[in-house]
Amino acid sequence: MIAFPNIKINLGLHIINKRDDGFHNIESVFYPIPFCDTLEVITNQQPRGKKVVLHMEGLPVVGNLQDNIIIKAYYLLDKDFGLPPVQICLLKNIPMGAGLGGGSSDAAHMITLLNNKYSLQLSIQQMKDYAAVLGSDCAFFIENKPAYLFGKGHELSPFPIDLTGYYFVLIAPNIHSNTAMAYKGVVARGDAAINLNEILAQPVYTWKDTLVNDFEETVFRQHPQLSVLKQLLYDLGAVYASMSGSGSALFGIFKDKPQLPNDILAITLFEGKL
Repeated sequence: MIAFPNIKINLGLHIINKRDDGFHNIESVFYPIPFCDTLEVITNQQPRGKKVVLHMEGLPVVGNLQDNIIIKAYYLLDKDFGLPPVQICLLKNIPMGAGLGGGSSDAAHMITLLNNKYSLQLSIQQMKDYAAVLGSDCAFFIENKPAYLFGKGHELSPFPIDLTGYYFVLIAPNIHSNTAMAYKGVVARGDAAINLNEILAQPVYTWKDTLVNDFEETVFRQHPQLSVLKQLLYDLGAVYASMSGSGSALFGIFKDKPQLPNDILAITLFEGKL
């Protein structure tokens, strides 16, 4: 059985304040975009002592193989359902550490794959609960619909926005943006911050002056070339451009299909909705 874990982009990201537990209260809107990894699960008829065998191709995945979030998703369900041994094949197209949620998406889609393949009969909420154990972004990818994110980053509510008909251009430069460092440089907005819902209720062409990712100031200071790439998206005709998450990927939203220069190999174009 095969699934296609997709990315998300952040439409705005506000750092509200620091919590007593050391985390920050934030707000953002996650919007799903159809740029995907490929994930396949096969029942392993000859396990040879291993419950899980993971094969990976495509972009490199850093870290110990047994710590991979996909394997963690398998064992999380295996503990409750006694799953059969499996072989997992992952074709990695989504770059790591780019603010696109690729790892979280892989984990969430692993949960839905196992649920469907082995008829576990989990509800949407039960799958979200399992996904939330693996990471704060994971639960979003269970339903894969636009959602308002708030609190520590794990609380979600449906958000009524549809960007069908717009074109998206993604730039994922080979730059690692450290989330911890990004947080260190952010000045929290405080409780009186302008509500993100009010901003996104306005037409897309107004967002350039109002819709902000609070991580940009810090991350762009560390990596000035990202600011140049954001301006490039506007120069190409984007009605809105931003960094996603804590970076380093950037995206542009276009009303008309843009003419992209041939020498910018990192740009990918998406159309429509998931």
